[in-house]
Amino acid sequence: MNFNFKEIFTAFMILFAVIDIVGNIPIIIDLRKKVGSIESGKAAIIAGTIMIVFLFLGKSLLSLIGVDVYSFAVAGAFILFFIALEMILGITLYKDDDSNAVTASVFPLAFPLIAGPGSLTTLLSLRAEFSLENIIIAVILNVLFLYIILKTSSKIERLIGVNGINIIRKIFGVILLAIAIKLFAANIKELF
Repeated sequence: MNFNFKEIFTAFMILFAVIDIVGNIPIIIDLRKKVGSIESGKAAIIAGTIMIVFLFLGKSLLSLIGVDVYSFAVAGAFILFFIALEMILGITLYKDDDSNAVTASVFPLAFPLIAGPGSLTTLLSLRAEFSLENIIIAVILNVLFLYIILKTSSKIERLIGVNGINIIRKIFGVILLAIAIKLFAANIKELF
């Protein structure tokens, strides 16, 4: 075992910034309002599982189905783009008639918001730089933090208030839109 606190901390901070769970609080609150509740534990476990499986099998899985990392990132950028539009414009583009807490915990929460193209491609980059066990610990720490945020989202909503949530939703919608465009721009040129 090659545990290194500096690698764990660096990988944790990089993933924390990419996952941006604090920035996703307005989306989580909005999603909880649409479906009634979110299964925090299930969302955290699914997101963590997706990230760890992708850490081991990501490149192989994508190449097996004939998709490169850049195409995957561009597709994810489109999903993030539409979620950002929903936040900014107050419209609903994604409509699921069978919308419930279990479905919402998986899509769009666990994937693509948490374990999305940004975090998954970041994991592939981290794998080239850091030891596998340090990355896994960083993923687990991020999943634990994610679980705490998901579990306390209703308290955070009460603390901030309706107007505060609306303001934060618009601000983070613009930020998410910028992230989607950056993800798109950084990867689209690699496709051509």
